[in-house]
Amino acid sequence: MPENGDRSSRQQVLEELRGARKLIVVTHENPDGDALGSLIAMQEILTAIGKDSLAFVAEAELPLPPEYRFLAIPGLITAPPDDVQERTIVFLDCGNVDRNPAEALRNPGMHTINVDHHHDNTRFGTVNLVIPYASCTAEIVWDLMHGLAVKLTPSLAQALYVGLITDTGKFMYENTTPRAHLMAAELIEGGVDVHGVYRRVYEGLPLGKLTLLARALAQVKRYDGGRLTMTELTARDFAQAEARESYSEGIIDHLRAVEGTAVAGLVRDRVNRATEEGARKVSLRASDTRVDVSRIARAMGGGGHRQAAGFSTALTWDELIEFLRCEIDRQLGEVVEAPPG
Repeated sequence: MPENGDRSSRQQVLEELRGARKLIVVTHENPDGDALGSLIAMQEILTAIGKDSLAFVAEAELPLPPEYRFLAIPGLITAPPDDVQERTIVFLDCGNVDRNPAEALRNPGMHTINVDHHHDNTRFGTVNLVIPYASCTAEIVWDLMHGLAVKLTPSLAQALYVGLITDTGKFMYENTTPRAHLMAAELIEGGVDVHGVYRRVYEGLPLGKLTLLARALAQVKRYDGGRLTMTELTARDFAQAEARESYSEGIIDHLRAVEGTAVAGLVRDRVNRATEEGARKVSLRASDTRVDVSRIARAMGGGGHRQAAGFSTALTWDELIEFLRCEIDRQLGEVVEAPPG
């Protein structure tokens, strides 16, 4: 259950969901497992309580990455509907409103519900339910499911489970809590095929993804004695590997695991927008708990979690490396110089 300070927000969101007649469920661009799992689960929950609800995923995001294509998205639309102004917009797993690719859904006049677990969420919604200590947004959706008295179905359990395992790194990341395991137990009892989901999400990868990983590992560079471990992927790398942009997901975890790494970074061209200014995407992961990579990302207009964040940039490689080294030095210096107590 949410802590005391979040209970009123939870109750307000429950009342909004019960009271709304027509809704659209949305998430961020390049949706990951938590984004998709939360989107699908919320759509099923709203349908179960009799709402006219649609699930928006931009056409440019389809087809989904191979590991998520087994997930069916009920009520899917790929463009905002004509009656968008009449609908309540439910944002899921969006740290800020600009992370949704559809301008029509970001209109300041829209009535919005913001459900998220990013600690740097900008609270952009008309109503906000932001719980940073939740393991994933899917956990918050699961709690709302109980608040709306919706019965858990196998398809709903599967969607929530995908969100849970991907955002907790199969229960290995620091955001894994006792409540995350209690949630998993309920979802498994609700019909999740644990091994089947694992195989679909983490195995059966396309050859292009493996080829892209090989190219990324071949270009690893380390700085400051290995404290910063970096690699990059260019549009040419994607083309030669015959890889989609989404195939880069998970590569950075190999860098984070290298001994001595405090921060790992992957810089990649945004293949579909390679000619745009700031079209390079930087993903950061912290292995050293003294470093908050979301602070680094926010300084460049991005955001995320303490240990996983990202931003877009037009900086050259050398400029980016200098920026990252300085930011890491600054944070570690703050820790060292902080007075006791």
